[in-house]
Amino acid sequence: MQNSNPSAAPANLEPVVHRIGRDLLERMAAHPAPGLLSKSGAYARLMAWSMKDPAFKAQLFRFVDVLPSLHSSAEIVRHLQEYLGDQAVMLNPALKAGLGAASFAPALVAKPVKAQVTDMARQFVAGETPTDLVKRLRDNARRGIATTIDLLGETVVSEAEADVFLQRNLEVLDIVSAALARESEPCAGDLGPVGPLPRLNLSVKMSALTPDVNPADPATSITSLKTRLRPILRRAIEVGAFINFDMESYKLKDLTFALFRSILEEDEFASQPAMGIALQAYLRSAEADLDALIAWVRERHRPITVRLVKGAYWDYETIIAQQRDWPIPVWSHKAESDASFERLTFTLLKNADLVTSAFASHNVRSCAHAIAQAEALGLDPRAYEFQALFGMADDLKAALAATGHRVREYCPVGELLPGMAYLVRRLLENTSNEGFLRTAASGEVSYDELLAAPHPPPFNIQNPKSQGFHNVPNTDFSLAPARAELAAALDRVRQKLGRDHPPVIAGKALKPAAWITSTNPAQPREVIGRWGRATPADADTAIAAAKTAFPAWRDTAPAARADILERTADLMVARRHDLSALIILEAGKPWPEADGDVSEAIDFCRFYAQEMRELARPRLSQIVPGERNTLQWIPRGIGVAIAPWNFPLAILCGLTVAPLVAGNCVIMKPAEQTTVIAATLFDLLVEAGLPSGVVNFLPGFGEDVGAHLVAHPDIAFIAFTGSRTVGTAIWETAGHAWPDQRHLKKVVCEMGGKNALIIDNDADLDEAIPAALYSAFGFSGQKCSALSRLIVLDAVYDTFVERFTAACPSLHVGNPADPGTIVGPVIDAEAKAKIEGLIATGRSEATLAFQGDSPAEGWFVPPTVFTDVKPDHAIAREEIFGPVVTIIRARDLDTAFAIANDTDYALTGGLFSRSPAALARAQREMEVGNLYLNRPITGAIVERQPFGGYRMSGGGTKAGGKGYLENFLNPRAISENVLRRGFTPPEPA
Repeated sequence: MQNSNPSAAPANLEPVVHRIGRDLLERMAAHPAPGLLSKSGAYARLMAWSMKDPAFKAQLFRFVDVLPSLHSSAEIVRHLQEYLGDQAVMLNPALKAGLGAASFAPALVAKPVKAQVTDMARQFVAGETPTDLVKRLRDNARRGIATTIDLLGETVVSEAEADVFLQRNLEVLDIVSAALARESEPCAGDLGPVGPLPRLNLSVKMSALTPDVNPADPATSITSLKTRLRPILRRAIEVGAFINFDMESYKLKDLTFALFRSILEEDEFASQPAMGIALQAYLRSAEADLDALIAWVRERHRPITVRLVKGAYWDYETIIAQQRDWPIPVWSHKAESDASFERLTFTLLKNADLVTSAFASHNVRSCAHAIAQAEALGLDPRAYEFQALFGMADDLKAALAATGHRVREYCPVGELLPGMAYLVRRLLENTSNEGFLRTAASGEVSYDELLAAPHPPPFNIQNPKSQGFHNVPNTDFSLAPARAELAAALDRVRQKLGRDHPPVIAGKALKPAAWITSTNPAQPREVIGRWGRATPADADTAIAAAKTAFPAWRDTAPAARADILERTADLMVARRHDLSALIILEAGKPWPEADGDVSEAIDFCRFYAQEMRELARPRLSQIVPGERNTLQWIPRGIGVAIAPWNFPLAILCGLTVAPLVAGNCVIMKPAEQTTVIAATLFDLLVEAGLPSGVVNFLPGFGEDVGAHLVAHPDIAFIAFTGSRTVGTAIWETAGHAWPDQRHLKKVVCEMGGKNALIIDNDADLDEAIPAALYSAFGFSGQKCSALSRLIVLDAVYDTFVERFTAACPSLHVGNPADPGTIVGPVIDAEAKAKIEGLIATGRSEATLAFQGDSPAEGWFVPPTVFTDVKPDHAIAREEIFGPVVTIIRARDLDTAFAIANDTDYALTGGLFSRSPAALARAQREMEVGNLYLNRPITGAIVERQPFGGYRMSGGGTKAGGKGYLENFLNPRAISENVLRRGFTPPEPA
C-alpha cells in the first residue's frame, strides 16, 4: 500500500464521525469517571478557580513548580504567601486559620499544603517505583487496558545524571518484564489483529540520554545519544519490549527523527526490537515529517509505530519563536492542530501495512474521526490503538475499550514532587480554555458542538510586524539548510584568506609602515590576512581628511545618513554567513556567537538609523503663544572609534555608525587581533555609499596610533570599548584641554566587569546550571558581561557545585569552525599566558574543582572552576577575561547581595530564584548596569536590553538604547518670537 495524499481522504465521513462520537459520549455519560474535572473535590475546586482567574492560575502553577525545592516549612509558607497571599485558602480551606499562625508554627501550614500538592501529583503520576508500576500494569490489565511507561525526568546536565537515567530504564525493563512473565495472558489492549503485542512498552526521551545534545551538531549528538540508547534497545530485545521515542521541544525534533532512523539502520536493530516514534500534530512541519518517515519505512521495509499526539509545549514554542523572531513552528489555533491531527490520521491509516497508529488524544471528535477513517479503509479495530494519559479521560478509555478498540494508558513514573514540570504541563492542559476536557466538563456544549469538524480561521499570520525597528533574528542552526550555508561560507571565505588590508584615508589606500599578520587563534599557522600598520603621522592625515569631509557630511540630511546605515545592514544580511565565517576564523568565535555578532551589527545600523530620524524631527520644547521654542541636535565633529577584538564586528560597527549617522566624521581604529574583520566592515560602509573621508580606516597599535588620536586637540569625542587600564587612561588624557582646543572631549567608555550570578535556595537548578555554563564559558568567557563569580546560597551549595562541575565536561572545547564547539580558543598567546597566570593564583588561594582538556594546537584555555573561594581572594576580585569561574558560598541573600556588590565594577549580574520577594530585592539592591533574572547574564539585544555599566565598568551609557546617539551630538535650544502685529503662524505639523 503506497502513501497517499491526505486530501484524498474518503468523503462524507461526517455522519459516521458523529454517529461514532455520539456513541462514545453516551457511554462516557453513562459511566462518568471521577477525576480532576469532576463535580466535587479539591481538584475540581482548584481547577474551576484557575479557569475563572488566570492570575490565580499563573501563581498557583508557579508555586506548584517551586515546591519541590523548598527545604523547610518556613520556606514553604513564605513562598505560599508571596505567590498566593489570601488566595492560598483555595489549596485547602483549613489553611485560613493556619496562615495567621504561620509565623509561629509554619508546619501547621506547610504540611497540609505539601500533602495537597502531592495528592495532585498522584492524580497524574502512576507511581514512584518500578514496583508501583507493576501494580498499575496489573490494575490496567484487569480493565482490558494496556500500558506504556514514561520515566519522569527530561533534562540531564552531566554524564553521571544520564547514567542514572539509563540505569532506571534498564531497571524498569528488568523488573516489569519479570513480573509480566508470571502473568498468564495478555489483556485485550495487548492483542493486535494477528496476536499478542509486546506487553512491556517504554517511552524514552532523548534529552535524558546525554547532556551532549546540540541540534547544531547532529552528527556528534547522535553518536553520543547512541551510547546509552543501544543498551536500552539490547535489553528490550532480550525481554521482548517495545521502545517508543518521545518528542520534546521543536529544536530537538529533527535530531530525534535522525536518531530514530540512524539507530534502526544499524544491522543490530534493523528488525528488532519493536519501535515507534511520536509525531506532534501541532507542528506545521508534521505532514512533511510524516511523509519523509513513511518513505524511509517503505525503503527499509521496517515496521514501526507512530504515536500521534497534539503536542504539549504549545505556549513554550510560541513564546520562544516570538522572542527570537523565528517562524512559529506550531499552529496558532487549536482548530488548526485538530485539523492537522485528522489529516495525519488518514495518512497513517493508509499505511497500516507498515505503520501502526497510536492515536494519543482525549478529544472524542479526534478519536471518532480515526475510527470512521479506519472503518472506511476496512481496517481491523485492533490494527491501531488509542492512548490517554494516566489520571485523565478514564471514561473515554472505558468507552473505547468497550467498543472493541485497543486502549493504552500513558503512565509517568517517578518521584512525585520532583516531577512537577510534568504536573504543571498537565494542569495547564486541563485549564486551557480551548481544551476538550475542560469544554466537555463544563456541561455547556452540545454533543453536536463537541463533535463538529475543526474549522481553522482563514488566515494565520506569523509574528505580525509593527512599525519601527525590529531585531534581526539569529540563525537557527537546528535546521539543516542553515548549517549547510555556514559550512559552505567557511569554505568560501577560506579561499579568500591571506589578502592585504592597508590603511585607507580619504578613500585612498596608504603604503603602511609595516605589514602585520593576522592568524587564526585556533590554528595559529593559518593566516587570515595582513594589515598595514598606520603611524601617528597617518593619524594626523586622517584627522585632516575628516575635517575636510565634515562640513558636507554634517549638512547631509539625517535621513540620507540613515539610508546609508540601512544599506550597510542590508549588505550584512545578504552576506551574514560569510561575515560569521570570517569572525569564526579570525576571532575564534563558535558558530552561534559569531552569528550573534553579525546580528548585533545589523541591529546597530538599523536601530541608530531609526533613532536619528527621530532626533532630526523638530521638537517643540514648550508651546507658548507667540513664541516658538525648539531643540536641535548638532554633530560634535571629529571622533575616534577604538574597538575591542571580542565583538570584532558588532562593537566596532556600533561605535562607528552611531556617531556617523549623527553627522560626525570618524576615524576607525580597530583591535590589532581582528583587523581583517574591521577592514571588511569598512568596505561595507563604502559600498553602501559613505562619502570619502567621512570614515577613515586606521589600523595600528593602541600605544602609538590610539594614544595619539585620543590626545589630539581636534578630536571631539572618543568612543571606546576595552580594558579598564586603557579606558581609564583614555578618560584621563581626554580630560586635558590643550591651548588650541576649543571643546571638551566626550568620552563614551565601556570597560570590563567582575560579574556575579546568585543562586538562591529555591532556584531551578535544571535551568540555572545551563545558564551559568553558558554565561561563564560561552566564547571562552571573553565577554565583558561574562559570569566570573557564582554566589551560591548555603542550602543548595553542595548540590549545585556537584551538578555544575559534573556538567562542565559536556562543554565541547575545540576548533570553533566545528559546529559542536562551545568553548573555542582565547584570542592570542598573550591572553592565554595572562589567564593561566591568574589560574595559578587561584590554585594557591582556593580549590581547583574542575579543569577541562583542550587541543594542543591553538591558544586554548580549558574551562576552569574554583570552589572554596573567599570574596577577598584575588581571583574573586580581578577581571580574568577567560573561561574561569569562582564559586562563593553565601549564608543568605543579605550576604549574597553584599558579596555581589563588593567590587569595583557594575556591569552585569543576575539572580536565579523562584521567590517573588527575592527577585524584587535584586531589582532594588544589585548594583549593575544590566540585571538578568532567571536567565543567562550575557547576550544583550539591541533596544531590548541596552547595554552598559557604571563604576569601573564604564560611563553609564547604554549602547543600543534610547539616548545613545545624544553622546555624539550637542543640543541647541532655539527660541523665536513669531508674534507679528498680533498674528502668529500655525505651528508646524
